Amino acid sequence: MSIPLAAAAIGFIDVGGILFAAFMIAVGLACLHELYRLLDRWRPVSVVGFAAVVAMVLAARHGGERDLVLVAAITVPILFAFVALRGQPHPSVSIAGTLLGVYWIGIAVTLTVLLRELPHGKSLIIDVLLGTFIGDTAAYIGGRMFGRRALAPRISPRKTVEGLVIGALAAVLTVLLAAQFETSWLTQGHALLLGVTVAVLAPVGDLFESVIKRDAGAKDAGRAFGPHGGVLDRADAALFTLSAAYFVWLAVG
Repeated sequence: MSIPLAAAAIGFIDVGGILFAAFMIAVGLACLHELYRLLDRWRPVSVVGFAAVVAMVLAARHGGERDLVLVAAITVPILFAFVALRGQPHPSVSIAGTLLGVYWIGIAVTLTVLLRELPHGKSLIIDVLLGTFIGDTAAYIGGRMFGRRALAPRISPRKTVEGLVIGALAAVLTVLLAAQFETSWLTQGHALLLGVTVAVLAPVGDLFESVIKRDAGAKDAGRAFGPHGGVLDRADAALFTLSAAYFVWLAVG
């Protein structure tokens, strides 16, 4: 992630409210656009996917979890109507591809908006993002320096077990260090739980996107960041970690 974009993201997180919701809608639509390009042969109904993401974020922002679920449920029959009217030869594949984006990306960005609305949500999002991206960077560097055993050669040949361990430790330590500035409301135990959540789910999110890219025969999801890939390539791990952080904080916060 470039420094200007990171600064802009922190600014939106700090402001919160409808501006942060609009920012997350933009991120969600960018990720969804890249995903649907990867799944082009499945002929996903992009207009339904885009509309569903916008509606889920706005419904959750002005309502709550029940409104998010309602929009997600309504999306299915609406999508069926669009697919049926198009009369394409493999409607089930089109429905599956469209809903993959809605439920993977749409729900993740919506839960992030809900997380921002929770007490201390701003700091939690920043802590989780720091743990996610520092952990990812540490995993890359550690894998290059010490990697010997492949982690998932059929999915992502360059990832190693050693890189995974180093990245996980870095993620946990990052969240624990961040918690030192938030001792008035974030205990070490809760910080450890958040750190472990990030350490476990960040590589899962990364591998999840790698499976889709490998199936699509693509190295990167997009070119928004040039040689560093697209928006989805940068956000894949965070989609998992931020979603999980919302439920973790609901349970303990």
